[in-house]
Amino acid sequence: MIETVRLRLRPCRDSDKPAFAAILNTPRMTAELGGVRPRAEIDALVDKRIADQARHGHSYWAVELRDSGELIGTCGIRVADDYPGTPVQGMYEIGWRIAERHWGRGYAREAAQASLAWAWAHTPAPCVAAWTTPANERSRRLMQRLGLARRPELDFVKPAKGDAEPAMPLVVYAIDRPAPSAAP
Repeated sequence: MIETVRLRLRPCRDSDKPAFAAILNTPRMTAELGGVRPRAEIDALVDKRIADQARHGHSYWAVELRDSGELIGTCGIRVADDYPGTPVQGMYEIGWRIAERHWGRGYAREAAQASLAWAWAHTPAPCVAAWTTPANERSRRLMQRLGLARRPELDFVKPAKGDAEPAMPLVVYAIDRPAPSAAP
């Protein structure tokens, strides 16, 4: 578990599925992600997060408000092991989704900064990357505020998933592992 001033990041669990379906699967939240998905797909996403945690010791975690315990989204570090044939396959990926009613409060940045610090302390990642659609300015700005830089050589097209989810061009930002500090 990771704690920040306002947030708690913890592994996802089965009991999170209804809350994630309610807060992460809205038209505004999914506008850059291919649109609202059937509930079974959201449940499968939570199952993947649980499996990633078991396999790698980290994943996109559930983000809760420390004061109330309210689940407000997801953020974390995962191994992008489901992008075969793309330049990001196997990279460490950072990602976030914070419920609409909590946008503009800095929660995504706070959770992402804590996730990056965790990655540098607990993984061998030489770099951490994030990707989004070219039109997702909010995510791109956050990537830049976190210190990630545009890496056009890593851009890729996420393949279509049948008729329900068309192919999606994605732009990639990344940050290299910081150099160790010199001892005084």
